[in-house]
Amino acid sequence: MDQLPLTDDTVIFGLLALCLGFVFYTSNLEHKFWKKFYTFVPTVLMCYLLPAIFASSGLISEEASNLYFIASRYLLPAALVLLTLSIDLKAIANLGSKALIMFFTGSLGIIIGGPIAILIVSIFSPETVGGAGFDAVWRGLTTIAGSWIGGGANQAAMLEVFQYNQEKYGGMVLIDIVVANIWMAIILFGVGKTKTIDKWLKADTRSIETLKEKVKTYTDKITRVPTTKDYIMLLFFAFVGVGLAHLLGHHFATFLENNFEAVSNKDKILSSLGSKFLWMVVFATAFGIALSFTKAKTYEGAGASKIGGLFIYILVATIGMKMDLGKVLENPGLIAIGLIWITIHALLLIIVAKLIKAPYFFLAVGSQANVGGAASAPVVAAEFHPSLTSVGILLAVFGYVVGTAGAYLCGLLMEVSASL
Repeated sequence: MDQLPLTDDTVIFGLLALCLGFVFYTSNLEHKFWKKFYTFVPTVLMCYLLPAIFASSGLISEEASNLYFIASRYLLPAALVLLTLSIDLKAIANLGSKALIMFFTGSLGIIIGGPIAILIVSIFSPETVGGAGFDAVWRGLTTIAGSWIGGGANQAAMLEVFQYNQEKYGGMVLIDIVVANIWMAIILFGVGKTKTIDKWLKADTRSIETLKEKVKTYTDKITRVPTTKDYIMLLFFAFVGVGLAHLLGHHFATFLENNFEAVSNKDKILSSLGSKFLWMVVFATAFGIALSFTKAKTYEGAGASKIGGLFIYILVATIGMKMDLGKVLENPGLIAIGLIWITIHALLLIIVAKLIKAPYFFLAVGSQANVGGAASAPVVAAEFHPSLTSVGILLAVFGYVVGTAGAYLCGLLMEVSASL
């Protein structure tokens, strides 16, 4: 038997699969204890936490493992292809201008909220937003921007692009999950007062009733029992996309580095544009969007986004394995940044909703499609009406499309804020 820590990736991957299986099995049990437990501890946090416990206790060796590299270079771009393959840009446009305005308002709130939060906290606690090199706090905060505009895939992309110290990443995950869940609780509380809120917003809700019927008809149309051929085709779409994304991303990043001094000079703010990983993510997303204009998008009915979600959770487990739990609460002041950040996001949404008289549904789902992503946007949408679940999914998937660009811009702005 191997001595501890375990270094065989086959064994380590088995342990990660054990963690994911345990979390998803127990989170779906009707037992009173588990239902209460997962009310307070989100499943995604457990998917980070259990591998982190294994690594921090010395059971497994993260340094000897290649699992994160494989998950980030193969499964992440594959997930992006599968998650964006089903995006229906026409259906998003048909949601109406108010739905899109609220979604992009939510994205804008995150993009500007991060830099403003850094500036505010730096006034009374400059050490909270400090750090140098790869330990710089702003680098870690870019991962939260990725999560709050897109989702897990965009979050992982920002972690790799801005090269934040992964041992300290646990603290960022904690802020992400704690603050996002506080905001989601507030959103869900508001669902019970929708009529009162809509009256205050002076919103016209007739479009939502029409939307319920359209969405239900489309969902029923594409859903089917998947066959072996369906799974092979999903494999084809995903990993041909991965191959193209790596090929094009490598050459495009090299082209930028060779032809633009602002990219090749590592001291310049735009130097991260030379990241091969960044362009691999961009091209994987673009490939998925291109497929959405073909019949390939009907493969959502065969479970494209579910397989994409599976890949993301494997990636989450490998990231968890790299986290040092001893450093999770090393900088508790970061919670203040998260709370200020989400407050700016919320205030901007409320102001715009009031100005354009948007229904609370569009405010809530537009926000959660950003902050909560595919995990919580459908949940919030379903609280309004079960047939609206797929609206939440649709906008959340759209978040994956804009998440990388939005988080990257936010990262650049936070770098500037941190240097002032």
